[in-house]
Amino acid sequence: MKVEALAIPEVKLVTPRVFGDDRGFFLETYNERAFAEAGLPTDWKQDNHSRSVKGVLRGLHYQMANPQGKLVRVARGRVFDVAVDIRRSSPSFGQWVGAELSDENMAMLWVPPGFAHGFLVLSDVADFCYKCTTLWDAASDRSLNWADPRIGIDWPLGDIGKPQLAAKDATAPMLAEAETFA
Repeated sequence: MKVEALAIPEVKLVTPRVFGDDRGFFLETYNERAFAEAGLPTDWKQDNHSRSVKGVLRGLHYQMANPQGKLVRVARGRVFDVAVDIRRSSPSFGQWVGAELSDENMAMLWVPPGFAHGFLVLSDVADFCYKCTTLWDAASDRSLNWADPRIGIDWPLGDIGKPQLAAKDATAPMLAEAETFA
């Protein structure tokens, strides 16, 4: 497994070793020893799987009282995945990093607690899977506006135009008004 820090070094791109032949492929999406050696979490509390169609934008989501670290990957399709640093004491506060995750590159993204997370579906359909370090907590759930010009995420909307959003994401506050971490 290869682990590389992105422009915000706490966010890591994890590329597993893939063993393939004419029958298909095999890869480990999690190995406790390898993750521990790479400084990644090994204690997971929840696994999630969502399916979305092209043009769906989910996010930017985070939890305040029970912040979640997330290890995200795409089992089918292709997405543009984003993490935004919302820790006011961080030198990268308000900055974002993004990576394309797909069933072809099989890459995963580690999004640590203290970051808002979201993704845009680029393929006709995408199955998005992720492990969380804490359980989801409805009372702690927050959204940050996906189009905040202060953050300036360069979403690859291309032929998508306007993304499909959940109501909570369409009305999410801008960073200046959002609840963030110290």
